[in-house]
Amino acid sequence: MSGDSDCTRTSPSAGSASDTELLPARPKYVCTLSPELVTKAREELQEKPEWRLRDVQALRDMVCKDYPYLGTCLDDAFLLRFLRARKFDYDRALQLLVNYHTCRRSWPEVFNNLKPSAIKPVLESGFVTVLPRLDPEGRHVVCIRPDRWTPSNYPITENIRAIYLTLEKLIQSEETQVNGIVILADYKGVSLSKASHFGPFVAKKVIGILQDGFPIRIKAVNIINEPRIFKGIFAIIKPFLKEKIANRFFLHGCDLNSLHQNIPPVILPEEYGGTAGKLDISAWNELLLASEEDFLHDFSQLLLPCDSSPHDTLVSGDADEKQCDDSLRGMKPQLYYCY
Repeated sequence: MSGDSDCTRTSPSAGSASDTELLPARPKYVCTLSPELVTKAREELQEKPEWRLRDVQALRDMVCKDYPYLGTCLDDAFLLRFLRARKFDYDRALQLLVNYHTCRRSWPEVFNNLKPSAIKPVLESGFVTVLPRLDPEGRHVVCIRPDRWTPSNYPITENIRAIYLTLEKLIQSEETQVNGIVILADYKGVSLSKASHFGPFVAKKVIGILQDGFPIRIKAVNIINEPRIFKGIFAIIKPFLKEKIANRFFLHGCDLNSLHQNIPPVILPEEYGGTAGKLDISAWNELLLASEEDFLHDFSQLLLPCDSSPHDTLVSGDADEKQCDDSLRGMKPQLYYCY
């Protein structure tokens, strides 16, 4: 079931044995999930351990048949991310994989030279980090603090690169693939001039990637200390959000008690009324920067061949997108393109 006879074993144009491209054996998948998470994956994601490798092979075969030049990694562990993110629906997992690559090649400002060392200034600013402790559901909490960004130092795309690499690191964990993540965004001190950098163009692209172009389950987005201007920011974002995701946004204002209803104080730093000590960004920064070689290796497998051309459209799997009202009809379709 490891897929030794897949489309990466030989060149698509191979006409003789001399043209055969011998590749190293694919790593054998070993499940690292606890018995409890195996059960959770079965119940929530329709993942059956006895069928897991069969499902991976089915997705691999679909890639080879429909997108032979996609230039994707076809390892079991990599493809499992997409199956889990789409509850083992083959068609939706395939579309997510294609979207993932479409986005990576169509926004060069974000994806060119994407590696931890390239976004070190963003990490050192504390714009994005991951809290040391998991929440009661076993989910990592990604903390984003826009006030730490000085626009004159670097463009907003550098912040997006840092968030993307953070998610790429987190999704390597099978536990995260099953449990998902929680986002905590602190908008304290965000001014109108800073908010203006996050316009409709950037909003569409970022939300398009997170909803339809990246294999991660975002279970909650907690907004704290949002100023009045955030209503304007959210007005830009909301038309592009699916109802399921929109319902996972929680606006707490300055009410820490409200925040603690969603994220318990025991895992929060003192800055958010927690008991986990001062917010320390160094541990996550060190972990991410130490992963430089891993990222270079992983991303090297995702290079798109120059003659390949997967669909440019970023497609949503939900049919109810057709129900959007006329006022959004002109903007909605643009969500599904990574320009």
